[in-house]
Amino acid sequence: MSFEMALIGFSALIAIGILLHHPSRTLGLPSLLIFMAVGLALGNGEFGFVYDNPALSAMVGAIALNIIVFVGGLSTSTQNIKIAYREGGVLSSFGVVFTTIAFATMIHLLLGWPALNCLLFGAIVSSTDAAAVFSILESKKLKLKEKTDTILEFESATNDPVALVLVVLLTELAVSPQLTPSMVDIGFGLVIQISVALAVAFGVAKLCCWLLNHIKLEEYGLIPVFILACAVLATYGSEMLGGNILLASYVAGVVIGNGVTRGLEVSRHFFNSLSWLAQALLFVVLGLQIFPQELLHVFIQAILPAILLILVARPLAVQLCYAPFTKASWRKRAFISAIGLKGATPIVFALIPVAAGLDGAAGMLHMVFFVVLISVFVQGGAIEPLAKWLKLRKEE
Repeated sequence: MSFEMALIGFSALIAIGILLHHPSRTLGLPSLLIFMAVGLALGNGEFGFVYDNPALSAMVGAIALNIIVFVGGLSTSTQNIKIAYREGGVLSSFGVVFTTIAFATMIHLLLGWPALNCLLFGAIVSSTDAAAVFSILESKKLKLKEKTDTILEFESATNDPVALVLVVLLTELAVSPQLTPSMVDIGFGLVIQISVALAVAFGVAKLCCWLLNHIKLEEYGLIPVFILACAVLATYGSEMLGGNILLASYVAGVVIGNGVTRGLEVSRHFFNSLSWLAQALLFVVLGLQIFPQELLHVFIQAILPAILLILVARPLAVQLCYAPFTKASWRKRAFISAIGLKGATPIVFALIPVAAGLDGAAGMLHMVFFVVLISVFVQGGAIEPLAKWLKLRKEE
């Protein structure tokens, strides 16, 4: 297929998804499902076109996630971070590890899968999804007491680095069992990724703010373009130096969103549109990569893991993380335990072992798809009524 045909095809799919977006909101369906359904319906042989390129899908997914996380950072105030970083930081680090271990243990005992595959599956679905959390809270205009929404946003935006490290490490171990890094190497690698991401993203973003605040650009349309260029420098520069690109995206977004004093409203409109484009492209590509004829074989198998993740592994991990925070109310703990919302991120992570050629990874990808689907319907649909029932919603 030529580049022109691919561009026309993706544009048509995105346009169809956008046209279906408004009626989907009327029915209460998340945009994730609409765009993904468009890809599912049109991309895998039903109309004479077959798309099967896990490496390209993973690359597109990574770029889209960077944009989504960066835009989420632009909308996050430093005041909220000061409130949420303790609880959110524990959830985004230890919470991912606890969820992975708890989920893997249950799957191994109940289904008898190999321990390494169970850990890989657990790592893939362990993190909450920033795009899903940001979009659902924004679409429902949901503000919660005790800064619960801020903690959920902070957790979802910062827990991908730990999950990504686990997925990459476990994939390498599964593909090449003879390579077994020590815990010291793993811990050192994680520290390097976080430190480099923080340093590079903060430095580039601060320079971006200083330049924009001191050099008065006459054309306001150039401001978001300059911010985008700086975001690319911060994120991909961090990755080249060994930092975690998703963490760098969030940090750069927060620093720029709170540091630029001129033209920020124009920039937010621009980046909000860019975020929607990234989400649409991401979900369409993921829909194209999923093969509907393979889904029926794993649907029943995916129900039990989804239930265990939502009702056992996530709540257990959250309760363990909140053990030091004795002042947190039981309502807040219960809500955060119940709302471990999944989205596109686990599907993108599931493409990593598929692209690496791991045996059985394609079946795991389709199971992850159903876990995400169940999470979107169950946990996404429960956010508003659960907040009202627990009396956490702020009244306007």
